[in-house]
Amino acid sequence: MADIKVPIAKPIIGEEEIKNVVEVLKSGMIAQGPKVAEFEEKFAAWIGTKYAIATNSGTSALHVALLAAGIGKGDEVITTPFTFIATGNSIVYTGATPVFADIDLKTYTIDPDSIEALISDKTKAILPVQLYGQSADMDRINEIADKHDLKVIEDAAQAHGAMYKGKNVGALGDAGCFSFYPTKNMTTSEGGIITTDDEELAKRARMFRAHGSSIKYTHDEIGYNFRMTDISAAIGLAQLNSIDEFNDKRIANAEYLNEGLKDVDGVLTPYSNDDLKHVYHQYTIFIEKGKRDDWVNFLTEKGIGTGVHYPIPLYNQPIYKKLGIEGNAQNAELAANHVISLPVHPSLTHKDLDLVIDAVKQASDSFN
Repeated sequence: MADIKVPIAKPIIGEEEIKNVVEVLKSGMIAQGPKVAEFEEKFAAWIGTKYAIATNSGTSALHVALLAAGIGKGDEVITTPFTFIATGNSIVYTGATPVFADIDLKTYTIDPDSIEALISDKTKAILPVQLYGQSADMDRINEIADKHDLKVIEDAAQAHGAMYKGKNVGALGDAGCFSFYPTKNMTTSEGGIITTDDEELAKRARMFRAHGSSIKYTHDEIGYNFRMTDISAAIGLAQLNSIDEFNDKRIANAEYLNEGLKDVDGVLTPYSNDDLKHVYHQYTIFIEKGKRDDWVNFLTEKGIGTGVHYPIPLYNQPIYKKLGIEGNAQNAELAANHVISLPVHPSLTHKDLDLVIDAVKQASDSFN
């Protein structure tokens, strides 16, 4: 087993996080309470929405947001197959069916050109994924949604602090959903949050996350126990104080990698443009020569942590085949066979980044 010198991810937990958690533990209020309310208020202010509803995971945030937006049995939701399975599963949980558009190979996000042909009388929403820390083309997605009276729910699980034309991801549709898993740009250990300006959607989301109840012991819907704890919120409050610094370091690391890899044969570095603020949850390269898995094995042997996000388009997942959920997205399949994520997290030094660059250059020299 190779000794990994440069890991693909490393959560940063500091003294403020520890102090906050200890205070909550000593308070005795460790389930959902005042810290969750404070975290919701401050996260909404940071994103620029009126409301935020905290949950126990990014997956439950997506599930609740879809339910709150009225998505249910017999409906269809258009999304991308090039994502973590939670995106598609959150649709399936509601009784609706995911319908898979293709992706833009520059950004790896959903391609608006492939959406409209998939719209049917069952379509109720579009669920773009702000993949790797970069926004999809939200102007065009919202235009299509407005034309066909569809909801837009952003899967922003990887895009805390990303921007599109000067506006924060998570404030670009009817609702945005974030994850706070430990590998994300900020963490609450486990957790998620929904951001929205829609008062009714926020009200329904709060109800669905708490057993379908808006008044204690009165249940209007079949809801779930998807509440965040004050312990998690205490971590999140500390992380909010550092997230902009974390993102700035990720961006600086990505720029350093871009410079070091710009002339490497067979490697396409991540795309971004002036309309976007890419916060590099992942720094993902596209391999144009040799076999991707050979590159992964080579880099691992050199001590470089890697990830493949994501090797199987969702419609090719065994459970989706079993459910009869189909798709055909050529760009997504191409990306699934050619992408590698490299370390970009804030803990990296220039020495670490130089090790990554040198290993990628050696890999390029090794494969035809």
